[in-house]
Amino acid sequence: MTDTELMRAALDEARAAAALGEVPVGAVVAKDGAIVARAHNLRESAKNALCHAEVLAIGDACRALGGWRLWQCELFVTLEPCPMCAGAIINSRLKRVVYAAPDPKAGCCGSVADLFALPFNHRPAVEGGLLADEAQALLRGFFARLRAGRGKEGEA
Repeated sequence: MTDTELMRAALDEARAAAALGEVPVGAVVAKDGAIVARAHNLRESAKNALCHAEVLAIGDACRALGGWRLWQCELFVTLEPCPMCAGAIINSRLKRVVYAAPDPKAGCCGSVADLFALPFNHRPAVEGGLLADEAQALLRGFFARLRAGRGKEGEA
């Protein structure tokens, strides 16, 4: 699969998250262009702060491939990884991260901080902006609906 096809698969996961009332973030882990794991945010459903799309996809990829080192794999995610997810990326040794939309509030690939520029034992290649407009539209629409729903509850 191409990078664009892999990001589209991550966007499908983001839509699945939105359908559950979760922040629409999706991720896929690929090896040699084939998806080995896919996931979307489940923090609200699982009532667990660790259930970010990236962490779930990395965990599934480790199980699928039989080890914690994902040095031959790439992560495609619809939103720039946060500090926790960036740490999971470093620790799993992913070789490359491609994200769609930047996250000016928590992004750790350059928006708020760049954890991958620090002298850790592993530094993945990072590319941002692939299908960013589509990912940002999903996020904007989700939060607009959320705000509109809160407004209606407040009027009752």
